[in-house]
Amino acid sequence: MSIWTRIADALAALAKGEGLAAVFDRLRTPPERSVAFTIAIIALGAKMAKADGEVTRAEVAAFRQVFAIPPEEEGNAARVFNLARQDVAGFETYARKIAAMFRDDRETLMDIMEGLFHIALADGEYHAKEDAFLREVAGIFGLRECCFRGLRERYAPDQPHDPYDVLDVAPTASLDEVRAAWKRAVRESHPDRMQARGVPPEAVRLAERRLIAVNAAWEEISRARAA
Repeated sequence: MSIWTRIADALAALAKGEGLAAVFDRLRTPPERSVAFTIAIIALGAKMAKADGEVTRAEVAAFRQVFAIPPEEEGNAARVFNLARQDVAGFETYARKIAAMFRDDRETLMDIMEGLFHIALADGEYHAKEDAFLREVAGIFGLRECCFRGLRERYAPDQPHDPYDVLDVAPTASLDEVRAAWKRAVRESHPDRMQARGVPPEAVRLAERRLIAVNAAWEEISRARAA
């Protein structure tokens, strides 16, 4: 059964009058968690697009880069997107549901944030409303401010650069602590580890940019410390 067929099954609950936020309560364990991950990015992406005021072709194309949607399943993806845009529930409601679902899985929450950043920057601009939206979602997810800045830097290169933010470590950390943070980031980005967390295979490609950034940050810090 494809992930999109499982999404269709999850959405069947909506025919009974449940809101989209309630669907997340049904998706707490594998393999449903991969369905929840996909719905999370579609739903929050829709809310972010609403905050920005419009949905561009670039944003739709960006989503397709993360999730391979077969032609016969496009209706299910569109249904989630449209329901999220029309739902009276605020994005905070979705974010809290997702945060509760993945409360012990910070890595997956980071994956979701990366998917949202990827969509936000698809049109080549990073808008103030998108920044406010993503910052608040990161806060609801329990991610630290330096973690948010590190994510933002990877996707919005015009933002202030700090390699310590990229590795989510304090500038006062010892070189051994920085090295440990770098190794942890590399390990968390491994495709096998990501798939074990229930991340759809298509979303694993988001880790490619992450690996480039964390390796560059480690090289920059280690070079500066050696000088």
